[in-house]
Amino acid sequence: MAVMAVDRFLHPFARPAKDDFVSIVRGEGAMVYDGAGNAYVDAMASLWYCNIGHGRADMAEAVAKQVRTLEAYSCFDPFTNPPADELADLLATWAPVADPRVFFTSSGSEAVDSAIKLARIAQVQAGHPERTLIVSRTFGYHGVTYGGLSAQGLPPNQAGFGPLLPDFVNLPNHDLEAMANLFAERGDEIAAVITEPVQGAGGVRPPLPGYLEGLRRLCDQHGAFLIMDEVICAFGRLGHMFASDFYGVRPDLISFAKGVTSGYVPLGGVVVGGAVREPLEADAGFWLRHGHTYSGHPTACAAGLEAMAITVREDLLEQSKHVGDRLAAGLRSLLGDGLVAEARGEGAVWAVALHEGQDPVAMRDAMLGRGVITRAVGTDTLTFCPPLVATDDQLDQIIDALAVSLG
Repeated sequence: MAVMAVDRFLHPFARPAKDDFVSIVRGEGAMVYDGAGNAYVDAMASLWYCNIGHGRADMAEAVAKQVRTLEAYSCFDPFTNPPADELADLLATWAPVADPRVFFTSSGSEAVDSAIKLARIAQVQAGHPERTLIVSRTFGYHGVTYGGLSAQGLPPNQAGFGPLLPDFVNLPNHDLEAMANLFAERGDEIAAVITEPVQGAGGVRPPLPGYLEGLRRLCDQHGAFLIMDEVICAFGRLGHMFASDFYGVRPDLISFAKGVTSGYVPLGGVVVGGAVREPLEADAGFWLRHGHTYSGHPTACAAGLEAMAITVREDLLEQSKHVGDRLAAGLRSLLGDGLVAEARGEGAVWAVALHEGQDPVAMRDAMLGRGVITRAVGTDTLTFCPPLVATDDQLDQIIDALAVSLG
């Protein structure tokens, strides 16, 4: 079989035979620029993550300072480093979790797999090795490593990768009755329930009122842990440091990534609450045999500290509300005009569902030609997650480009 002449870079979530990509070479604020000099409003914050905007000198300086001091070192026993300790302390003060600690990874996928493993090993240490079942929801996206892949509720992402992991159950979205029935039948097997507060890559789907509270109640009643996958939602996307705070729900574990550094350096992690900590710490001789080469990477953690400082200093939690309100108003106006079939979202993350017969990839490309980057997901959805530093003019350009493309 002949092999096509394509670039050596095998792109993620792309057709391997594709050979024409837009080369992004520079970014500033909510704008990015390609190699031909074209400017784009980054209406996706790259991939749901660049909350503080692109091209920041303060981030570059913080990263360079850490690289000059200590670029990297293992945090496996017996070592640690100041940026990892400081960032863990900071995130713990904000987390809506009782008496937390923080475990670091390099990505959201690693964070989700770590949360699943921590939930299961904590059940073992608590004397419940039979609790291995992980329960998730349709439309949930939990990364692409085999743990999160087995948990997610997007079958096209799972197809072709062979057998998925056992002891995962995926239930219909928002169906609290189905969840209650599963707990009634197999509650003594359930280690944890995992859910995004707002489902992101599954099409931006906020929870129905009372749903997250219902999950918390069922977990409490049956001895399961509640994992909030906040890889997209944390650090300002819903106007709070953690989306669990926005919804007033207390999880046992929170997976995070993306916004913690705004993508300047890859970093993720898990906030580990007291209910999970206690069995892990009860036996002084127990070793947690889980971790990554870059868990607690000092340069990544220094980037996280600076990104969090910027978030506080520039009041991006409050700015998030303004960005979300303006974006929501524009998208709803298109819905009112009949140009889209649905507008849905929460905070500063939104989506529109297109009418039947409209191709979201073609619409994405049409908007790209008008200087706006969006993302096509599923068969009918375009998503919007702009940097929290986006200006009103830039937000209006997103709506205008969508309106013209739809017309």
